[in-house]
Amino acid sequence: MTRVLIVGAGPAGIRAAQTLAAAGLRPTVVDEANRAGGQIYRRPPQSFIRPPRALYGSEAGKATGLHRLFDDLLARDQIVHHPQSSVLGLSDGVAQVLGPDGVSALPYDRLIIATGATDRLAPVPGWEMPGVYSLGAAQIALKAQGVALGRRIVLAGSGPLLTLVAAQLLDAGAGVAAVLDTAPLSAQLRGGLTMATARPGVSLRGLALRARLGRLYHAGVTLDAIEGDPTTGPAAIRWRSARGRARTTPCDSVALGWHLRSETALAELAGAHLDWSPKWNQWLPASDDEGRAGPGLYLAGDGLSILGADGAEIAGRLAARACLADLGLLTDPAAQTRDLRTLGRMRRFAAGIARAFPWPAQMIRALPDDTVLCRCEGITSGELRATLPLSGPEANRAKSLSRIGMGRCQGRYCQVAGAEIMAAACDAQPAQMGRLRAQPPVRPAPLHALGRSDDSLNSRKPG
Repeated sequence: MTRVLIVGAGPAGIRAAQTLAAAGLRPTVVDEANRAGGQIYRRPPQSFIRPPRALYGSEAGKATGLHRLFDDLLARDQIVHHPQSSVLGLSDGVAQVLGPDGVSALPYDRLIIATGATDRLAPVPGWEMPGVYSLGAAQIALKAQGVALGRRIVLAGSGPLLTLVAAQLLDAGAGVAAVLDTAPLSAQLRGGLTMATARPGVSLRGLALRARLGRLYHAGVTLDAIEGDPTTGPAAIRWRSARGRARTTPCDSVALGWHLRSETALAELAGAHLDWSPKWNQWLPASDDEGRAGPGLYLAGDGLSILGADGAEIAGRLAARACLADLGLLTDPAAQTRDLRTLGRMRRFAAGIARAFPWPAQMIRALPDDTVLCRCEGITSGELRATLPLSGPEANRAKSLSRIGMGRCQGRYCQVAGAEIMAAACDAQPAQMGRLRAQPPVRPAPLHALGRSDDSLNSRKPG
């Protein structure tokens, strides 16, 4: 029977698994978390006492429903699940999977990649010190362990996640000192109109969350620097208001994030073509409307197009049905048409988000030379600029000469900002800098694990 591998057990991966199982296949799901749910519906340990409403807010019903769905598929033996496992690379129909017992080779005939997204970060002077996190990290700590990463927390960046995490921290009783949004109110109003016409209910919930922030929220700010001690962390953040007034907010931690960045490394290794998206200021995989990105390759969720959890569920079903259709198995054309129509509305909503919460390109281009750009390797903006006479406007040559993007994250957090620095120096556009090529292992792997072989994955025969 056809071996279908799904990478990722968030909303897209869960719906893909459900659709394939309903058609009589027994897909294999590989996921980095211990329990299915993805980042948006991340599940805490089973002994955790906070109720779903406190963890997921108005999305609690959707979250628990997806959790039950996946658990039922597993209990009925309709899927094979490999938790706490990362796909390091793909080659000739074989996935190299790092699990608790080492690295194993997992063969597949069809591949559905639903790896989601990570935080999109912009460097700020001082962001390399301890106590500066991404918005996603702050949310993970809160959901998975009920921990607020600080007593006086400043959240800074832009996008829906900024408001959501701030509201979740306030609900948990955390001390939020300020919420600093680099998006001007004028842009938010223009994008908000598109969002409201596409998904009025979601837009109203977002406005309600924003209203709860009250005077903590500031729009159209410019972030100047995070001040503090390199060993003990932040003491304050300096910023300028929309009118240019200099402000300083005392704090002991900072969470940063500018919406999301699609996780595309595995898609690229699998053969997907990537295009520069001026709307999202990042490289995104190309596919047809149903998620086909190549022979036997299907993409779904935020790793393909940043549409949020609801959009990811639909994209997961679409990709799975596309896979079934390509296998010659019967699908439901009417359901496919409905999902495509709904996904179109969500794409319009996402376009509104991109317009409302723009990437702070000018703030990044003006970074001082001593600002750390690549946190993994400690490379500054000035060091990247200094390589350009030799590297020219080419990201991979600049990487070779400066080491930017060579660290643990492999450019996930510095590539887009680095392209802005290079483009400004070369009087060009970020797309002209090219992209850092994906290469295995796409996740950090301990050397001792790479030296061990575990055939347990191969011993299981997914249907």
